[in-house]
Amino acid sequence: MEVNMGVWKSIFNNTCKPKGLFGMWMVTGMNHAHAAVSDWGMDHLPKIDFDQIAELGCGGGRNVKALLRRYPAARITALDYSQIAVKKTKRINQQAIQKGRCCVVQGDVSRLPFGDAQFDLATAFETVYFWPGPVESFREVYRILKPGGGFLIVNEADGTNPRDARWLCTIDGLRIYNKEQLTGFLTEAGFSKITVDHDPQKHRLCLLAVREAAAER
Repeated sequence: MEVNMGVWKSIFNNTCKPKGLFGMWMVTGMNHAHAAVSDWGMDHLPKIDFDQIAELGCGGGRNVKALLRRYPAARITALDYSQIAVKKTKRINQQAIQKGRCCVVQGDVSRLPFGDAQFDLATAFETVYFWPGPVESFREVYRILKPGGGFLIVNEADGTNPRDARWLCTIDGLRIYNKEQLTGFLTEAGFSKITVDHDPQKHRLCLLAVREAAAER
């Protein structure tokens, strides 16, 4: 039983930083398992043309591909902490990379390797559970956004489902936040315009935070 539990933890701990064979399985599974909640979250984005988008914690790269379809004029920079996730994202978005519409880098959300006010939009699908801080990481997102830029957070766990306790026990470093906590973190990071959509039946959560334009301060 101890061996089986060890294998179980090894598999699911790859949700944080996929590596090795289990990590390859995990990033492929993420692309399928998170598709519905990701598309639901993307439907909250404004129907405007974005120039520069940062996809933070890109996982298996499925959402990069979806964003490229939704915003055909945008250039997307994807980032993940995991080398395996970076490789997977590059592989499934190879054509966009060759056309200069996509760039994929390995990095840490608490020290984003990007310049100030570089992006119109930053997205985080099913990933802030593992972000350091998270206020410090949200401040980094605020820093890289242009004034008026948006930060979309999409989670399929809302911090109210008792069943999620099993994942907290299984996955090291996992933290599940409710809408009040995430709103508080975003406010502390500097965001003041925050829209929340909470689906209590499916326990999913979407927040869109905007960095105010200079004239609005």
